Amino acid sequence: MRLLRSTDLALRVLMRLAVAGDTNPTTRDVAAAMDVPYTHAAKVVAELRHMGLLTARRGRGGGLSLTEKGRDASVGGLVRALEGEGDVVDCDGAVGTAPCPLRSDCRLRGALRRAQEAFYASLDPLTVADLTADPTGPLLLGIPRVR
Repeated sequence: MRLLRSTDLALRVLMRLAVAGDTNPTTRDVAAAMDVPYTHAAKVVAELRHMGLLTARRGRGGGLSLTEKGRDASVGGLVRALEGEGDVVDCDGAVGTAPCPLRSDCRLRGALRRAQEAFYASLDPLTVADLTADPTGPLLLGIPRVR
């Protein structure tokens, strides 16, 4: 299974904010530190803010900060929410493509669905705070802040 780039970035943003301490990096700071375009970071930050996982304040003294909900969020739950509930494979056919002729009696779809759920279940007990424990936390702090 492969995560969407936006899901990967969202998890990395949350991890970076989890070790930010008293500093409140801006979306531009985060984009620069993660080496991603500002527009991508802004979309991810907006989604995380909408989910209640971080706060964003404008102006002097503003920036991004992780909420308690964000710190304690289940990684499995986050990935489920960010990835959506879709299957690993598209048996029903995307727009402009025909559905798979095996879809009604195929055992692969069920096997892949179980594997996907096992993937999420393995992430469920982990929180964002868990992801920033040593040795990851100090590495995250070493990412340069660009101003």
